[in-house]
This record gives sequence, structure tokens and C-alpha cells, in this order.
Amino acid sequence: MFIAILTYKKPIEEVDRFLQAHRDYLAEHYAAGDFIVSGPQTPRIGGVIMIKADNREAVDSIIVQNPFNINGIADYQIVEFTPTMFLNDNLKNILE
Repeated sequence: MFIAILTYKKPIEEVDRFLQAHRDYLAEHYAAGDFIVSGPQTPRIGGVIMIKADNREAVDSIIVQNPFNINGIADYQIVEFTPTMFLNDNLKNILE
């Protein structure tokens, strides 16, 4: 399991220019089962994406497709972790 922490490096007006393309990218990866949850940080300085992938290389291959990456809008920090506790069995089944 991975968490991608995006930090904007461009003004919010430029972020907004690529927001629809970014949302389309998210929808594509939700449909593929790659993404679990995502959303903007508060305050709006970037975003967070929880990614289900077998390894870091798979995550990197997904991140390079993000319009925010392609257009130099955000930097990425990738954190790998192993979930060991869950709110309930439904969530456990999704994450495993």
C-alpha cells in the first residue's frame, strides 16, 4: 500500500488549469482499482492519493501519467506502508 503526497509548486490558478485533466486521470485509476481514496490537502497546498500497488515501480508508472506531474504542477512524496489494523472487515478486504 502506498500514499502519494502531492505538493503544489505552481500558483493555484495554474493548478486549476489542469484540474479537470487530473480528475480524469484519477477516475481512470479508480476504475482500474489502483486508487483507494484521494483528495486535496487542507489548506489547498497539494493532495493525497492512497494507491494499491504491488511495488514502488508500479506506483511510479502510475504517477508519471498524472497531468500534474507531466506539466510540472506538483512534487510527489511516496510513502509505502503495510496496513495491519482496520476499521472493519469491509475495509480490510478492500485494502488487502
